[in-house]
Amino acid sequence: MSAPLKAIDGNADLPALMTDLATRARAAARVLALASPEQKNHALDAIERAIRANASAILAANAEDVAEVRATGATAAFIDRLTLTQARIDAMADGVATVRDIADPIGIVTESWQRPNGMVIERVRVPLGVVAVIFESRPNVAADAGVLCLKSGNAVILRGGSDSFRSCRAIHDCLVQGLREADLPEAAITLVPTRDRSAVGLLLTGLNGGVDVIVPRGGKSLVARVEAEARVPVFAHLEGVNHVYVDHAANLEMAKSIVLNAKMRRPGVCGAAETLLVDRKGASTSLKPLVEMLIDAGCEVRGDDAVQRADPRVKAASDEDWDTEYEDAIITAKVVDGVDDAIAHIHNHGSHHTDAIVTDDANFSTRSIRRSCCITHRPSSPTAANSASARKSGSPRVSFTPAARSAPSS
Repeated sequence: MSAPLKAIDGNADLPALMTDLATRARAAARVLALASPEQKNHALDAIERAIRANASAILAANAEDVAEVRATGATAAFIDRLTLTQARIDAMADGVATVRDIADPIGIVTESWQRPNGMVIERVRVPLGVVAVIFESRPNVAADAGVLCLKSGNAVILRGGSDSFRSCRAIHDCLVQGLREADLPEAAITLVPTRDRSAVGLLLTGLNGGVDVIVPRGGKSLVARVEAEARVPVFAHLEGVNHVYVDHAANLEMAKSIVLNAKMRRPGVCGAAETLLVDRKGASTSLKPLVEMLIDAGCEVRGDDAVQRADPRVKAASDEDWDTEYEDAIITAKVVDGVDDAIAHIHNHGSHHTDAIVTDDANFSTRSIRRSCCITHRPSSPTAANSASARKSGSPRVSFTPAARSAPSS
């Protein structure tokens, strides 16, 4: 597949193009808002089949994107975020099926009460309208965002990173095929057909009321720009400065498996671990094996004095390191005085995205879960758990508690 990128990028009147996209998406949103659960699920079923059937075309488009980026000297972590494989396409299709099987959220009455005069008031779930999703190098976000908006009755305008343009176009073809098969408007899932960065600025204006809400999915700089410049509401997720705390009661082999998976399975995604915290009570037996394991796996470790003493290959951590989302095979490590010290560190340096506790003490873990944003508690088992996503069989129990911020985590 060879996408004629130059021709698509040659729009003489980008503001007019973007305004037209928003107008068409608004019209599609009115249709989606009234679509039945069966019609939406029909589209989702067709999208899943289209993704599986067109895997070779998606992979070919992605190979061109990857080759172009690799020639620029991009980091291995960046290339990993961009790269699609058959397994990742299968996971993408599986995700569509998962969304299809979710109960339809539209029309659900979440609260109801009656006034003294007999009037009944209800709070009912309805679509937002038109959602703009601006994301960077991960092309699978096109499918994720597209089907989630479809299920919830919202039209969506997708603006992917210029590096993943061909891949997103191939995936978008599958999304449109599903809409068409279900007799839903193709503009319900719209892909901005240009790599011109000015398109992002135009989306942030709201396109004269054409966009109701913006969702940025990417690095800190993208999110910061969207929050600073957007003229419509924003659902922001911030960066993923994620922590794994290894308690003194943790099984060492379990801890090693979890830490290695959380950091090295995909270092470039926002859910990867960036800081390892080790309970001082167990450091004499767990710190050195954990650090050696990470370094031997190709991960650079930057630590405090205690961690540096555990292995001469450890580099000294700077003040800035504790607040950094590396998105690479780098991790900071620190010895802390128990869970209270660990939680204090997380609140001071973390992003309230995803944090993990490794322990065999379930009571301890339950108590501590109430004090963070998203905690993964892993019952004793040798199977690895990743603090990002993609749980396997025998997966962790995940408990969510409110974070001290309005934006949802990613």
